[in-house]
Amino acid sequence: MTVIDEATGHVRRSAAGRLYHGETAIDFYGRRWWGLGVSALLLLVSVGSLLVSGIERSLDFKGGVVWEIESPDITEARVRELLNENDLDGGTAKVQVLTAQDGSRTVEVQVAPQPDEVRTKMQAVFANEIGATPEDINSESVSSTWGKTITNKAIFALAVFLVLVAMFIAWRLEWRMAISAIVAMLHDVLLSVGFYSVFGFEVTPATVVAFLTILGFSLYDTIVVFDKVRENQTRYIANRIPYSDVLNVSMNQVLMRSLNTSLAAVLPVLSLLVLGSGILGAVTLREFALALLVGLLTGSYSSVFIASPLMAVLKEREPRYKSLRGRHATGADLERLVLGAAPLARGTKSAATKPAEGSEAKVPVASSASDVLMHAPRPRKKKRR
Repeated sequence: MTVIDEATGHVRRSAAGRLYHGETAIDFYGRRWWGLGVSALLLLVSVGSLLVSGIERSLDFKGGVVWEIESPDITEARVRELLNENDLDGGTAKVQVLTAQDGSRTVEVQVAPQPDEVRTKMQAVFANEIGATPEDINSESVSSTWGKTITNKAIFALAVFLVLVAMFIAWRLEWRMAISAIVAMLHDVLLSVGFYSVFGFEVTPATVVAFLTILGFSLYDTIVVFDKVRENQTRYIANRIPYSDVLNVSMNQVLMRSLNTSLAAVLPVLSLLVLGSGILGAVTLREFALALLVGLLTGSYSSVFIASPLMAVLKEREPRYKSLRGRHATGADLERLVLGAAPLARGTKSAATKPAEGSEAKVPVASSASDVLMHAPRPRKKKRR
């Protein structure tokens, strides 16, 4: 049985139905300080961790020597003993035990940069320990110069990307939206790097590529919201409506689209992380997928709780919206706007607040003509004599 809502004149749906059809009436603007507050706290934790602990860089960035020992018996403790016996600091060495899907076991040992004779000597020591030849021990020496080159190129690419994106958004939409989008992207990158610092995950070249990749998704999700805001801004151009209402209507209408976009992007990344890394044992996929997953989640969050509220704050400084700041539609009034109804004239009450039957209805008194009309009254034309 179809039920019609008297307040809006539309079919009354369940919460899931309203979400699916873009008919929710969530007061995003009214909750903007909650989102900004959570982001401020997370940024504080991220920056504090970066200043205190820094980030764990991989061998490609800090340079060093790595040995790969394929053996089912050798232990991490024994590897550290062998390093100490040969004048290397086994306590600070990075030792990882990797197990492949076929059951093979590999111990990866990383130490600071060493001369070639030390690398060759330890290769023979490890081979003798497991009863193999030195050629069976994979050994590699990496210079930190390559890592510095990658870092510098990544920073340069990020700077160029931000400048070009800001120019395009300012030209295609407006400069306030460009500033908000750039702030949201920087927020995403900083939170993602802070996540790696807080939990001690290693940053590799694949991680850097993933960090740069998430900028595109963060921008896409933000532009989807901004485009709808711009559309509704034009739609309500003739009405005296607060910008907070324009923002709330737009975000409710695209909420389902943003959720679908985020879900469609997160599912393949979870597959890489769970199947590729967890089950198949592809460590490289784990490094890339983990950074992508963190970036996608922060990108979805920032488009709703960072970029949009910041844009509203900037827009409300315009003379056209400044006088309307401080009041916005909520509840049934917001739902009417989301469903496409015209804004109520100021000084009137919505159908949701009409008096009950048997009680005396009070007709609101308008203080001026502009409180009743949706636009300022036009001057009368003078008659020709």
